[in-house]
Amino acid sequence: MAEKKVWTQPVEERQAWAAADDELPLFRQCQLLKVTRSVVYEQKRRLLKAVDEDDCQLLRLLDEEYTRHPFYGSRRMTKYLCGCGYAVNRKRVQRLMRTLGLAGMAPGPNTSKPHPQHKLYPYLLRGADIIRPNQVWSTDITYIRLPRGFVYLVAIIDWYSRKVLAWRLSNTMDAGFCVDCLEEAIKAYGTSEIFNSDQGSQFTSDAFTGVLIEHGIAISMDGRGRALDNIFVERLWRTVKYEEVYLKQHGSLQDLLLGLTRYFMFYNEERMHQSLGYKTPEVVYRTAAGGGAKIVDKFNEATEASVPV
Repeated sequence: MAEKKVWTQPVEERQAWAAADDELPLFRQCQLLKVTRSVVYEQKRRLLKAVDEDDCQLLRLLDEEYTRHPFYGSRRMTKYLCGCGYAVNRKRVQRLMRTLGLAGMAPGPNTSKPHPQHKLYPYLLRGADIIRPNQVWSTDITYIRLPRGFVYLVAIIDWYSRKVLAWRLSNTMDAGFCVDCLEEAIKAYGTSEIFNSDQGSQFTSDAFTGVLIEHGIAISMDGRGRALDNIFVERLWRTVKYEEVYLKQHGSLQDLLLGLTRYFMFYNEERMHQSLGYKTPEVVYRTAAGGGAKIVDKFNEATEASVPV
């Protein structure tokens, strides 16, 4: 009877019940409430506190500097911004870095924090030889700024070939768009033997790990403060930002969506990669020849794929 009464409530009221900070992912809340997810996302976006112009400028500078120097932590970033003429303290820089999901590559506290009730999994790839496509997939989220705000980009990459298997954009850090991206990759390419991610709450959520478990995929997660454990996606972000995002300066989400669609097609099918012997990821993935890597057993040592992509 109580369930029946829920559906009799006005749709506007049910939309208001969805909470972005709830343990249950927002996309699942929308399913249970029988409301349109895109409408709820838009309402939540409008309710978020607008980022002021000063913060937007600082976010832009942090993003660019991190792309150049991914080993910089909050202390060095604070010094960098002060050197640019901005009177900022470390606490503010830490808050902005959390907004971007950034963490220095040196050992230390990790800003990708898991949900305290989510299960964590060990890192399975130290010392591993990557010798075939679909042996290891990995994922990560990065921030992309727009003139009137910012969005998040998630991608899934095949470690052997560096091919981008799927990607999605979202204006929230909800787990839903990560789950959608994973399901798209599995539908298009089957499954990997191992799936690696950081310990961010999107990837430790039951919604995300449940898809991996359902398909019999072994789950690997980076050690805390060990951004180099997911080095291939980190290199992908650097490439995408320098070759597309910073170069094009997209003026809207629609422009960015079209630009990234074109870019990832170019990246997979036309862009020759030095680490692949100047072959494209598509050719290496399809032929299962010319790719691979040796993941070293010690932190801070170079991998065989340490040359630029």
